[in-house]
This record gives sequence, structure tokens and C-alpha cells, in this order.
Amino acid sequence: MDNIELELLKQIADINEAPNGAYNIRKNGQGIERKVTQNVNIVTKEDKQGIDVFVKENTKYEFIHIPVIITESGLNDVVYNDFYIGKNADVVIIAGCGIHNDHHKDSQHDGIHRFFLSEGAKVKYIEKHYGEGKGTGKRILNPVTEVTLKKGSYLKMESVQIKGVDSTIRVTKGVLEEDSNLVVSEKIMTHGNQFAKTEFEVELNGENASTHVTSRSVAVDKSVQEFKSKITGNTKCFGHVECDAIIKDKAKVIAIPEIVANNVEANLIHEAAIGKIAGEQLTKLMTLGLNEKEAEEQIIKGFLK
Repeated sequence: MDNIELELLKQIADINEAPNGAYNIRKNGQGIERKVTQNVNIVTKEDKQGIDVFVKENTKYEFIHIPVIITESGLNDVVYNDFYIGKNADVVIIAGCGIHNDHHKDSQHDGIHRFFLSEGAKVKYIEKHYGEGKGTGKRILNPVTEVTLKKGSYLKMESVQIKGVDSTIRVTKGVLEEDSNLVVSEKIMTHGNQFAKTEFEVELNGENASTHVTSRSVAVDKSVQEFKSKITGNTKCFGHVECDAIIKDKAKVIAIPEIVANNVEANLIHEAAIGKIAGEQLTKLMTLGLNEKEAEEQIIKGFLK
């Protein structure tokens, strides 16, 4: 791989060389490198583009990297990845996509990831998106994540849009059984004329199932963001959705919450806050010697940390 491709991998997966553990690296619509381990097997799908990842039961503390990079302008890449996590396994999965586009045609990646967690399984899933390049062609990323959690399982998802993504529609769906837990942390920054839409839909079907979704975003210039969430509680359960956004210039942020309680013991909460940077925060930092722009940058950095 050349320097551009290596830099993309570093941005989205924090790797400078072949990572430890199992991995599958996809470049411009094709798998280029793969490694499996005793406990993690990766198999190419036969009916469509993508892979199946199988994690044996009781596997502990293994890392699985599945990054995607695109350097070809005009490419529209769609991939379907399924993850089957065995009973009582505990693993970290690092995904994400980086696009470098120096030309006038749009480059797009749509990644559809499905997670099937067996009883007692635990997964930490990290997904970073990044775009760069001097071309006028757009960098488009549309991730879909579907989660099925069996009894006592747990998935923590950390989703970050670093910068340079012109358009994104991000969809996350979850179906939770008894005593399972889905935790989602999303961080997005948009600028220029960029557009970002996020949709969360979680069904709490099992007793004591719970979810906690946190979205933090910053929209500047003329960019537009839209946040939609729907949490449905069908039994004794707990759901908490928190959407916080900072808005600047002529940017626009829309938050559309929906909570549905189909059981008297469903405890569902939604909180949303959208506003500009507080004046007292700027004043405090400026008294320490920062100018207004530097103070704003520091506040935004801390907000998205």
C-alpha cells in the first residue's frame, strides 16, 4: 500500500502495520489482506460482497480489524458483513472507512453490518469515518448497523465521524432480549455544505433490557444535521437517549425524538439540547490568553472528546 492508503488506515483504525489478531482489509471494493486466528474465522460471502466473522464461544479479549479504504474516484462500494459472536465471548471489533478523493466523481461506501450476540457475549465495536482529498467529487458514507442481543449480552458501539465526509446517512437498529444492554456513543462534526443524518431504532423486548444512546455533534458553516430516534419498550426495561449539539454560523440541526412505552414498567427517557457556545465559556478561556477562534476550537474539541 502507498502512503495515502497507509494514512487512511491510521486515521480510521489506528494501525500502521498488520494488526494483532484477526483482520480483513478492504480496498476499492476488494479484500486485499486477511488473517484468521484459532478463535476467529473470517469467510468470504458467496452470494454478495462481504464477509462472515465467526467468534468461538468463551473467546476473551481478542481484537478484530475490518477497515475499508477507498482511493478510487467514482467508486460506489457496498459491503455486507455479518458477525456471529459465541456464548460468553468478549472481543473488540474495529471497523470504519476512509475515502481519499482527488477527482470530480463521487466516491461512496455503504457498509451494512449485522451483529448476532449469543448469551453472555460482549462486544466493543468502534467505527470511524474519515474523508480527504482535493477533488470536487463528494465523499459519501452510509453505514447501517443491525444488532440482535440474546439474554445477558452487551454491545458498546463508539461511532465517530472525524471530518471530510460530505454526506452520510447513519442507521442503527437493535432488538434486545432479556438482561441485554446496548450502549451507543456517537460523535459527528460537519462543516461547509455537508449533510449528516442519524437514525436510531431500538426495541426493548426482554425483561430488564436496556439501552443508552448518546449523540454529540457540532454543525458549523451551512452544514445540516438531522437526528431521529425511536425507542420502544415492550416490557420492564430502561431506555435513555441523549442528543446534544453545538450550532454555529448558518448551520442547522434537527432533533426528532420518539419513545413508545407498551408496558407500564417501561422506563424511557429522551433529552435533547441544541444551542450555541455559551458566552461565559468563551470569556473564561479568552481571559487565559486565547483569542475567540482558539477558544471556540478548544470548547468544540472538549465537547466531542
